[in-house]
Amino acid sequence: MRRLFTNLGVCMALSGCALATQPASFSDQLHRDLRLRPDQEAAWNRYVAVIQDDGPLRGRRQAAEQMLPQLPTPRRLALMDAAMTDELTVFHRQRDAIQALYAGLSPDQQRVFDRESLPPGSGGQY
Repeated sequence: MRRLFTNLGVCMALSGCALATQPASFSDQLHRDLRLRPDQEAAWNRYVAVIQDDGPLRGRRQAAEQMLPQLPTPRRLALMDAAMTDELTVFHRQRDAIQALYAGLSPDQQRVFDRESLPPGSGGQY
């Protein structure tokens, strides 16, 4: 059971895009580093809006973590299932925005994005 709860924590941590946890200054720096053309700005703006829209999810995640110790196992499992479903929905929305932006980038811009979007401490490994 401990392993299940550990896996939930890992899933919750990884399911939010690494970029979503970065401060706004990070997206500003990435924007500068990418040197976007005017025709790429609309995709950038959609990307930023989706990546930064995780406030409600963060609150639900914290509430779920506080509730887990007080619930019987079947209810914990149901809560974890709901939390992972929410996380996956957010991940898919972020993935779609990232892929749309990425598809419009030049190969040089894609290399910058790849380098700058790695999670801290990943060393390029997941």
